[in-house]
Amino acid sequence: MNERATDLGMTGAEAVLRVLRSMGVERIFASPGSDWAPLWEALAKPYAAGEVPEYISSRHEETAIGMASGYAKATGKLPALVIHTTVGALHATMGLRAALHERVPMVVMAGESVSFAEPPAPPAGRQWLRVLTDMGGPARLVQDTVKWSFGLNAANILPHTIQRACQLAMSAPRGPVFVSVPTEMLMETMSTEPPAVAALPSVPVANEEARGAVAAALSAAKKPVIITEELGRNPGAVDELVRLAETLGAPVLDGWHGDYLNFPRDHPLYAGVAVEPVHDLVKNADFILLAEAVAGWHPASAIRGTKVAALGEDPLHSHLPFWGFRADFLLQGDAELTLRQLTKAVADPNEALNEAEDRRKSREWLWLSKHDWPKRKSELAAKARQTADGQTITAAWAAHELNAVLPADAILVNETISHRGDICRLIDKLKPGAFIEASYGGLGMGLGTALGVKNAHPDKPVVLTIGDGSFYYNAVPAAFGACQEHNLPMLVVLFDNAGYFSQKNDVVREYPDGWAVRTKKFAGTSISPQPNYAILAHAFGGFGVKVERPQDVRHALQHGLEAVARGQLALVHLVLEPIDR
Repeated sequence: MNERATDLGMTGAEAVLRVLRSMGVERIFASPGSDWAPLWEALAKPYAAGEVPEYISSRHEETAIGMASGYAKATGKLPALVIHTTVGALHATMGLRAALHERVPMVVMAGESVSFAEPPAPPAGRQWLRVLTDMGGPARLVQDTVKWSFGLNAANILPHTIQRACQLAMSAPRGPVFVSVPTEMLMETMSTEPPAVAALPSVPVANEEARGAVAAALSAAKKPVIITEELGRNPGAVDELVRLAETLGAPVLDGWHGDYLNFPRDHPLYAGVAVEPVHDLVKNADFILLAEAVAGWHPASAIRGTKVAALGEDPLHSHLPFWGFRADFLLQGDAELTLRQLTKAVADPNEALNEAEDRRKSREWLWLSKHDWPKRKSELAAKARQTADGQTITAAWAAHELNAVLPADAILVNETISHRGDICRLIDKLKPGAFIEASYGGLGMGLGTALGVKNAHPDKPVVLTIGDGSFYYNAVPAAFGACQEHNLPMLVVLFDNAGYFSQKNDVVREYPDGWAVRTKKFAGTSISPQPNYAILAHAFGGFGVKVERPQDVRHALQHGLEAVARGQLALVHLVLEPIDR
């Protein structure tokens, strides 16, 4: 881009495409609208392969943002999104909020009009003044759900603004950024040269003094425990955590809402998922390392007097209004690099090798003698198998059978809530980078996230586990249409318990002897009558099957995977015991 933009006749729309590509953006995920005509015109021009990002439309904003999230989680790369002015931005806010909390980088752009076609402005549709105008524009409406939001106010700063947006999205802590781009500015011929390629921020590492203090405390601890929830966003960090845990002989506990595969589930030091508010390991620990963990126990004030270190890109979780965990040590920096340096510091070369090994063995023996996770996992699998000849499919049996048929290179995306524990405990084949959580408080991102993962890894089987309650929040026709249009086959395994168990469970927990429990009247928890969800896949050229007997689960899952291998969408509808029984 050494020639001047005026010589090239480069419009603002083409400048956006070229700047995005120069900053490493390979995909633009989008939803339809009426405000990006200059961009669509620019995309119609002939380009060399890889000269501008690939444009992928998905028929709904939540599907588009889910795809961007899944793609970013699966690759670590920066995607862009194009959505439809304020109304599209409002559709996208639930996904934007999730991306902010999960630190998923993306550059989101919405169109708007600032002239409303008043002369001498270029023509614009009547929709702008009549139905698409809001006070402050899209950037103001979404500013609380992103890390940075800006409504572009001059055409000459358009290219530099897009470039800065890319840098901010990838700076620590990473997250979504938002730019509203007036159509008029996309139409203009740029009067300035597009900016040269700019550097993305380098990753920081926690300072040596802080690392040394934590290493000393970990080495001195008799019962150290490591808790993690989000470390697996970088598979390299998982490898470093394994080295640290093995060096210490310390167990690793997955937090209640782990977003990734944060530690190998077949490792002898893996302690499972902290289903309880305060896990026994946490109660008895004399040092706790929160490694990219938001909430290792609940409530935060439940643990007092135990030394705690928090490690991560944003260990204080600055996006939260309240955190409440008292940390004696804060290690702020890239988790992979910081863990690597921490392990080196723990493995002190000046310490007698025998003494260090004795201490490690002592910790490991203490853990294994009381908490034999492989044995516990075998017991859970055996319990699941006991239901194989029953009349009703259980979530545990479904997870057991899925674990049996999953290909070695499969990637699992999850948007179940009530059945998440069974999935995490019983599916142990997955490698780092092969498990991605799709929900973060809100539901409706599962299908889009799985599509984004498939777009990132077209040669790998992608499986989505989803509850019937979650399924209703997804834009199903839009997602299935994108699956068909863009050749993104995946297996959807639908856990159907005919209701919202988490809603029912809340009532039981808060009012165990209340009216709802005594009368068995749980308002708003039933999904009835139960439809045949499998038929939905047929409408989009896919394979769909409804399964009601435990004996048929494995066969159906295998057929679903075979359909995916043929390039089809597959939906396996598993009918579980209804929650109202």
